[in-house]
Amino acid sequence: MSVSNITVYMPSVLTLVGIPGLESVQCWIGIPFCAMYLIAMFGNSLLLVIIKSERSLHEPMYVFLGMLGATDIVLASSILPKMLGIFWFHVPEIYFDSCLLQMWFIHTFQCIESGILLAMALDRYVAICYPLRHATIFTHQLVTQTGVMVVLRASILVAPCLVLIKCRFRFYHTTVISHSYCEHMAIVKLAAANVRVNKIYGLFVAFTVAGFDLIFITLSYIQIFVTVFRLPQKEARLKAFNTCIAHICVFLQFYLLAFFSFFTHRFGSRIPPYIHILFSSMYLLVPPFLNPLVYGAKTKQIRIRVVKIFYS
Repeated sequence: MSVSNITVYMPSVLTLVGIPGLESVQCWIGIPFCAMYLIAMFGNSLLLVIIKSERSLHEPMYVFLGMLGATDIVLASSILPKMLGIFWFHVPEIYFDSCLLQMWFIHTFQCIESGILLAMALDRYVAICYPLRHATIFTHQLVTQTGVMVVLRASILVAPCLVLIKCRFRFYHTTVISHSYCEHMAIVKLAAANVRVNKIYGLFVAFTVAGFDLIFITLSYIQIFVTVFRLPQKEARLKAFNTCIAHICVFLQFYLLAFFSFFTHRFGSRIPPYIHILFSSMYLLVPPFLNPLVYGAKTKQIRIRVVKIFYS
């Protein structure tokens, strides 16, 4: 039998299943997902407006927080509208090129978010361990350069994933993606070809970004904790530690969900597909939903500004 009789040649349209095994309740699952998305859009937009309008918040920590909010808006918007189209309106079809573009947006902005979390950890490290030098080290120029480097790193590392799929694969076993959005490995598994290069490069990007960022974030916080516990006064220790609590919460929930999704997709063959897809969807929706709530609750300047806005 020829290859053309058992495979599809360069499909123009793909079909997203949604959550395999939970098709009958997807319309109900869409309700909390939509609620999280709306809260994420409102919270992060409000955060950006407050940081932009309040001159006292034009400091590196808040600038990075604004970058994080903008990243969360793009990341959530890249998956939720199409996901709700599948859940509520039964529109599972997506153009092949649109699917690749969605994949690029998702993985690029995941990498950007990881880079911003690293930049925020380094900012806290300098602010607590070298407070007198913080203003001279983290200048506006350095913050801008850091933001540009984070975006370039993510764009350059993820772009070859698109090229490898577009140029290497001509025939596909099926056009049905057993997922609720276009994820790299979900697309690669459709190909009727040797996918080892794509898998290896996907692992390389994941460990280059997450591994590098995680190591340096961990080292930064180890040094921060050592410095904080050496402070002579209890009030000073609590104040220094309190400035890091929000970032630690965001950092933990981002990487815990990320590693669970990553390893179950590649090695969790015994885990039901709907568990993996639910957690991978939550991994992309929970951080944008929680980040403005965590920072709004733990950052005094932002909390005061929010209260003023709603009071007025």
